[in-house]
Amino acid sequence: MNLENTQVQMRKGILEYCILHIISRGEVYASDMLEELTTAKIMVVEGTLYPLLTRLRKSGLVEYKWVESNSGPPRKYYTLTEKGNSFLGSLDSTWKDLVKSTKLITSKKVKS
Repeated sequence: MNLENTQVQMRKGILEYCILHIISRGEVYASDMLEELTTAKIMVVEGTLYPLLTRLRKSGLVEYKWVESNSGPPRKYYTLTEKGNSFLGSLDSTWKDLVKSTKLITSKKVKS
């Protein structure tokens, strides 16, 4: 079994949740999301972010608006929709349950 593959899959499993949390703070530009995700070592491949943002938009969880930029082309800024806020609330509950369950399992000592 490949350790790196397992680690990548674990990160992928929480990527959507982390992206929705970043967007929930207010309007955010994709490169700022990418920087935060990379700094947190959740994601390091830019090609993963844009398809996920498109999927979230098509699902009605996020929306975007174009904003003119003084230093180049217009930028797309993302925000959560009402549906996205509700979805994130459900994911928050699931995350808390998963953390609790994982701690319960990983805190047990090896039997002698």
